[in-house]
Amino acid sequence: MDAPQGDSGPLRAEARVESYAPLPITLLTGFLGSGKTTVLNHLVRTLPRTAILMNEFGEIALDHQLLQKMEGPMALLSGGCVCCTISGSLSPTLKNLWMARQKGDIPAFERVIIETTGIADPAPVLDNLLHDNWVRARFRLDGVVTTVDALFGMGQLDQHFEAVKQVAVADRLLLTKTDLAPPDTVAALRERLAALNPAADIIPVTHGELDPAAIQNLGLWNAATQSLEVARWLKQQRYQPASASKLGGKPRTALHDARIQAFSVVLDAPLDRYGLQSALSMLTSFRAENLLRFKAIVNLQDEPQPVVLHGVQHVLYPEVKLDAWPDDDHRSRFVFIVRDLEPEFVAKLLADFTGAARGHAEARA
Repeated sequence: MDAPQGDSGPLRAEARVESYAPLPITLLTGFLGSGKTTVLNHLVRTLPRTAILMNEFGEIALDHQLLQKMEGPMALLSGGCVCCTISGSLSPTLKNLWMARQKGDIPAFERVIIETTGIADPAPVLDNLLHDNWVRARFRLDGVVTTVDALFGMGQLDQHFEAVKQVAVADRLLLTKTDLAPPDTVAALRERLAALNPAADIIPVTHGELDPAAIQNLGLWNAATQSLEVARWLKQQRYQPASASKLGGKPRTALHDARIQAFSVVLDAPLDRYGLQSALSMLTSFRAENLLRFKAIVNLQDEPQPVVLHGVQHVLYPEVKLDAWPDDDHRSRFVFIVRDLEPEFVAKLLADFTGAARGHAEARA
């Protein structure tokens, strides 16, 4: 999800790449019984030098053959991996892991996987990673990976909004137990997942086995190519466009899916920085619960380089300034996943705030 970041908030300061590469963090989430632990056991075997963070050791059935020795809340695993329980806030756990790594007390892990509980909201974890400056200087969020049960996923999405939310914020969806579910059930679930989160690729997983590359380099920054890959990350072409001129859409039903909208907004004229800041602040301050996810590449007035923005609920990432536009299209492009929020309202909010601010600045000039 994330790229190397600066110290200031969005639309305020350019992101800065540290002298060393921050370690990538993968957030592994998914509803109860969706196969997170099975996937995790496979990743421990195939991704050496990984730190695994869990809420409770006792609740997670890591293969006992992987455990070499226990040291309080920490277990050393085969392949140079280390497993640690999250004690209290996430930040102290990450700091303790980092310090133990620096001192040589544990293997020099190269990545972190944070496994959440089955009903966890990913947003607080993302908030923690972004707003602790010490942590942010040493770790970067590489992506959110969500496991979905092919056999029971339909019912879980119907009955639990937590399951819908975990799908909506994901960068990659792992469809588990496909060998147990009827083909028509799998096909219907795939279609449903693609509607909830058009940008997230869906990877079938059998018995937890997958290529480790499937959960790596999911964000804007691709460590493998050492570059920012905007088109791959934004995937605007997968979203339905919203228009500011079409307000008052059809009424929503009570089904969770019908309350979720995935759409894109394109604004032709360069945007006023203050107007855009005001529009996004209104969404994140007053409609945070409705704003599940957004990404954007924007053309700001008096700014020769494009700027990348993204956020989850109230969590806004620091802006990333690109060296150049990734293509010939220099319009501002947004993609949103929202709950109980009309796409046309969001499009009009962006257009009105940025347009009014631009007009005010021109009149002043």
